[in-house]
Amino acid sequence: MSDPSLSVHDLACARGDRLLFKSMNFTLNAGALLLVQGGNGQGKTSLLRLLTGLSSPEDGEVRWRGLPIRKQREAYHAEMIYLGHANGVKDDLNPVENLRFADGLQGRVFDAERGVATLNQLGLSRCLDLPCRVLSFGQRRRVALAALLLAGATLWILDEPLTGLDVHAVAMM
Repeated sequence: MSDPSLSVHDLACARGDRLLFKSMNFTLNAGALLLVQGGNGQGKTSLLRLLTGLSSPEDGEVRWRGLPIRKQREAYHAEMIYLGHANGVKDDLNPVENLRFADGLQGRVFDAERGVATLNQLGLSRCLDLPCRVLSFGQRRRVALAALLLAGATLWILDEPLTGLDVHAVAMM
């Protein structure tokens, strides 16, 4: 297996009649971080949706390990995890149950000890038995981030991951 790399080749994206970007090229190797910044409506989330394979580009392609993701969706998605604007946290479940649910969706066996330890590291020790509907937005975001940490994915694609987190939580990340 080659080193993990995500690359974009002559990527173009449009929304309706409006071209958001074109001729975009970059490569991210293992350990790299790409921060996408811009104003509202400039195409940040659209780019992330292209990188995940949730949307198709107007032109160009996204490659994982040198191959177009459209030709290896299942293998790509097995190594990638995406956290969008919505946390994906289930209101009626407590944080531990949410982690168990997330692992089950991915076909992983849930390690309760590791899950609780991760939630504790993220400052959620007092919330473990509470339904997530009563947690603050920032606490719910921490539950979602705990699921990311436990997933063991090679590639993380995060849309505004620090939204709703306090200074302490941002420092932990």
